Amino acid sequence: MDLSASVTPNGDVDGSLDILMITYRWPRYAAAALERLLATCDESMKVWLWHNGTDAETLDVVRSFLDHPAIAHFHHCPENRKLWEPTNWMWSSSTAAYVAKVDDDCLVDPAWATTLRTAHRDNPGFGVIGSWRFYDEDFNPALAERKIETFNGGHQLMKNAWVQGSGYLMKRRCIEEQGLLAPGQGFTSFCIEIAYRGYQNGWYFPFIHEEHLDDPRSPYTGLRTDDDLLDRMPLSARATGVTTLADWEAQMRLSARKLQAAHPDPRHHRGWRKKLKNARKRLWRRTGEF
Repeated sequence: MDLSASVTPNGDVDGSLDILMITYRWPRYAAAALERLLATCDESMKVWLWHNGTDAETLDVVRSFLDHPAIAHFHHCPENRKLWEPTNWMWSSSTAAYVAKVDDDCLVDPAWATTLRTAHRDNPGFGVIGSWRFYDEDFNPALAERKIETFNGGHQLMKNAWVQGSGYLMKRRCIEEQGLLAPGQGFTSFCIEIAYRGYQNGWYFPFIHEEHLDDPRSPYTGLRTDDDLLDRMPLSARATGVTTLADWEAQMRLSARKLQAAHPDPRHHRGWRKKLKNARKRLWRRTGEF
C-alpha cells in the first residue's frame, strides 16, 4: 500500500519520513548499518547522511551507497561535530511529516519504520516513539508493566519521557513547536521537553529490537576484548568511566533497568526535581551512598 499519498485525521501526510544517519570511523559497522537501513526504506522514506571526520575507509564505504535511490542528501564534515549540528542540518530542511535517526552502530528491525509510522498515524498525541536496543533477558516485568499502556489501534507503549536516540520516529510537528536542538542540547533533553508539551513518548511494545553493535552481548559486535573497547570507546561508556568489557556489559544491563524504572512523567526530569536527581548521582559517584 502506498502510504505517501494519504492524509491522516490530524493532517499529517502519512508515510513521509526523513532519516538521519551520522557516520564516523568504523567502516564495518557503517556498511552493516546502512545496508540494513536502506533495505527497510520504501518510496516515501529518504536517508540523510552526515559523515564526521576524515577516516578514509569509512568515507569510502559511505560513498559506495550514495547512488541508492533512498539517499537524499550527503554532507561530509572533516571535523567531528556534536549531535546537535547534523541533527539541525536535517531537521531545519526536512519537509517530511516524520523524522528519525538511526546510528551507524545499530541494525534496525525490518519493520521498525512501518510499525512506528502506523502507530503515529493512529495516535495524533504520540510525539517520539522508538525501538529498544536491549535484550529479552533485560526485561523486568515488575518495573516495565506499570508503564505499559494500550492506545488507539491497539498499539502499546512502554511510556517514558524520552527514548534512545536511534531507531525512533518523531512527528515533525514536535520540531515546529519546540524548535531545533540548542547548541550542546542532547536528544534526551529534547524529548523531555516534547513530553512536557503534552505529547506521549515511549518505546513501542512488544519491543521493536534494534541490534546495538557496541553491546558486548551482540553476536555482531566488534568489541571482543578490553583493548577493542579502549580503541573504540562508545560515548556512553566514556561518560560512565568503564574500562573493561565486563564493566561495559554490566552498564548495558543497568541502563535497561534504569529506563524501565524511570518515571514517565516529564516533570520528574525537569527543574528542581532534575537538580535533586543530579545531586544524588554526584553524591553516589563520590561516596557510593545516597
